[in-house]
Amino acid sequence: MLTTVGTGHNSKIMNTMIGFDDSMPIGAMTIGDLKVLMQEIFETAAGQNVSKRGSAAPKRYVYGIKGIEELFGCSHATAQHYKDNVINEAVTQNGRKIIVDVEYAIELFGRRNGHGQK
Repeated sequence: MLTTVGTGHNSKIMNTMIGFDDSMPIGAMTIGDLKVLMQEIFETAAGQNVSKRGSAAPKRYVYGIKGIEELFGCSHATAQHYKDNVINEAVTQNGRKIIVDVEYAIELFGRRNGHGQK
């Protein structure tokens, strides 16, 4: 059951129902029932979107050989070697554009064999 508190345009609808019955025909719903149902759906969807955004940090990228140099604090030649060998899986290249997924590159760098030699 729905209870309406107040009158006119500022009335508040309080949902005192335990839940909507799945067998209830849509035509049997009142406008108030529909408003409450839609509000619950929107609040649930908004809560899920916020929790998804809050849990996943945005990916961080560096661009070009210069970005690899700055990420690892190395020379141009060493950055080129890392791009071609050590962190190759984290690198996306289209022509002259180079994009590196920082987290994945650091993970791959940590997995490499030896100290500087592959």
